[in-house]
Amino acid sequence: MSTDEVQRVGEVVEASTTDFVAQCYELYQTPPLGSLVKTMDLTVELYGIVYNATTTSIEPGRRPIARGRDEASDDEIYRSNPQLLKLLRSEFSALVVGHRQGDILYRYLPPKPARIHSFVYLCSTEEVKEFSQSFDFLNMLINTHLPVSTDELVAACLRQMSQAYEDRHAFLVAAGKELAILLGGEFNQLKSILGRIRQ
Repeated sequence: MSTDEVQRVGEVVEASTTDFVAQCYELYQTPPLGSLVKTMDLTVELYGIVYNATTTSIEPGRRPIARGRDEASDDEIYRSNPQLLKLLRSEFSALVVGHRQGDILYRYLPPKPARIHSFVYLCSTEEVKEFSQSFDFLNMLINTHLPVSTDELVAACLRQMSQAYEDRHAFLVAAGKELAILLGGEFNQLKSILGRIRQ
C-alpha cells in the first residue's frame, strides 16, 4: 500500500537512530499508544512504535493558563479563544523498531535516523500484519529505557497489533508465548504484561 493510501499523522521534528518525535497537524490528533507508524528516509522506510504523546505550548517554558472559569465546557473554551489552536501543539514519540530496504523488512535499527520534516503515517492493517509476523521487535521494546512503563508499552503495542487480525486471541497467545521466552526469569513482569493484553 502506498503512503498516499494511509493516514498521515504528522511530521518529524526531531530524530535519532533509536527514535523520532513527530508534530501533529491537528491538535490532540496523536496516534494511540503502541501504534505502528512509519516514515521515510530516501529509499528506506522506518517503522516505529508510539510510546509517548504530549500537548504543550509552542513557546518553550511557557505553560498554558486556565481559561474556562466562565465557560460551560472545554469546547466552549476553544470557541471563545480560537487562538489556542495556534498556541498549542501535539507531538508524539516513536521508538524505531525496524526498517524496510527494497522488498526486505528488517526488525532492527536502520543505518540512519529519520529525516527532519519527513511525513509520518499510521501503518495500514496489511502493514501491521506483515510487521507482526515476527516478534523479533519485542526484545527492543522490553529492553529499552523510556519515560513510559515497558509493561504498558508492550501490552499497548500488542493490543493495537491484534486489531489487524480476525483471530485476535490467537495472535495474543502467540505473543504471550514469545514473551514467556524473552522474560523467562521475570515472572512478575510477564504476569503484568499478560494481564494487560487481555481483551
